[in-house]
Amino acid sequence: MADQIAYTAQEIAPGVPVWLNKGDNAWQMTASTLVGIQSMPGLVILYASIVKKKWAVNSAFMALYAFAAVLICWVLLCYRMAFGDELLPFWGKGAPALAQSFLVGRAKVPERAATEPLYPMATLVYFQFTFAAITLILLAGSVLGRMDIRAWMAFVPLWLIFSYTVGAYSLWGGGFLYRWGAIDYSGGYVIHLSSGISGLTAAYWVGPRIKSDRERFPPNNVLLMLAGAGLLWMGWSGFNGGAPYAASIDSSIAVLNTNVSAATSILVWTCLDVVFFGKPSVIGAVQGMITGLACITPGAGLVQSWAAIIVGMLAGSVPWVSMMIIHKKCSWLQKVDDALGVFHTHAVAGLLGGLLTGLLAEPNLCRLLLPKDTRGAFYGGNGAAQFAKQIVAALFVIAWNVMSTTLILLVIRLCIPLRMPDNQLEIGDDAVHGEEAYALSCEGEQYDQRKHGGHASEVTSPSPYVNGARGVTVNL
Repeated sequence: MADQIAYTAQEIAPGVPVWLNKGDNAWQMTASTLVGIQSMPGLVILYASIVKKKWAVNSAFMALYAFAAVLICWVLLCYRMAFGDELLPFWGKGAPALAQSFLVGRAKVPERAATEPLYPMATLVYFQFTFAAITLILLAGSVLGRMDIRAWMAFVPLWLIFSYTVGAYSLWGGGFLYRWGAIDYSGGYVIHLSSGISGLTAAYWVGPRIKSDRERFPPNNVLLMLAGAGLLWMGWSGFNGGAPYAASIDSSIAVLNTNVSAATSILVWTCLDVVFFGKPSVIGAVQGMITGLACITPGAGLVQSWAAIIVGMLAGSVPWVSMMIIHKKCSWLQKVDDALGVFHTHAVAGLLGGLLTGLLAEPNLCRLLLPKDTRGAFYGGNGAAQFAKQIVAALFVIAWNVMSTTLILLVIRLCIPLRMPDNQLEIGDDAVHGEEAYALSCEGEQYDQRKHGGHASEVTSPSPYVNGARGVTVNL
């Protein structure tokens, strides 16, 4: 009887094959949209408002360009490098993902035999694109305010091809780390550790902002920054909730744990700001939100909700110490100008989350998603081995991203300067794009080489942010 009903439904609606689960498909497309909104407009707004006014347009455009460029590269080549047939133990065979016969069939990851979601391949291709796009946009936060836009335009497709696809295939696409049993539930290593390490590496090779920008880099619109941060937080329900590829129990657990960790981390970061700086920082609260979200990501659907509170507490404190204390005492970190502290908020938090997953992954929750008998070290059994696997996976991701990002930038540098010339750095958006974010009073005039040239200098006043818990400025 059931087969007859399914056959009749298929006959009436050929767009609804027997294997299609409408609920799963609807949720996966919703999750894709939520993750897309994190980038467009979430991070576009956040970047445009958290930087100095003169860099608002450039920062927003870097995110906009990355989102568009990644999508085209993804469907032309990179999706199947990350989720296709094996070429190497850490890389898939690149090929277009545009053929109708490919996109309308049932989704599957060929090197993960147990992974066959109940929706079409088109849904999976777009869902995974949104993850690839946000990774590059997060990376951009390290080089805002000085990277030549032409160098960025060349960097985006090259980094996607030679760096992102390797991590994605190794941990998600059925590569050697996945087969070995390393866990990355939704991108703690593939996205956050990768973007943070590559961002720091890129910041080293691109060079620092000019002195006046490093000393004083206040946000130009704190309220708009909060709006962008809010879109990022709410979109994370799709980020982690879509990882199981189904509207499942695991998805529900992941959404709850994601929000619990983020809220806990905000509270801990804010309390530390008050204790050590005497006042709560709005920028600090946003950074705490991001570290809480990044830290829970590697194990969002695999840890119990009480463990999510522990993750949030550590996410709000360990990256805080890394950013506010270690960074200011380490001369090398002081020299490498990571504009938005992406290393601390994503690399440190992502690494911490991956290690905590190796400790706190609950066996019954792991069985809902993972093919092997998996558990964290706190649950005995093979848990200690799992923690060791998390360490090895992190070391591989770190090493590959340092190497690949360095080689990509050195190649680009042969053709295009990585850093803008000083005369453009003095002016900002008007010099780079001929546009400004706010045309107020006499502002908004077009860049004029005769007037601006190399003689422009920025008029600065004493900064009210020097002694605050900001983390994105440095005292020189």
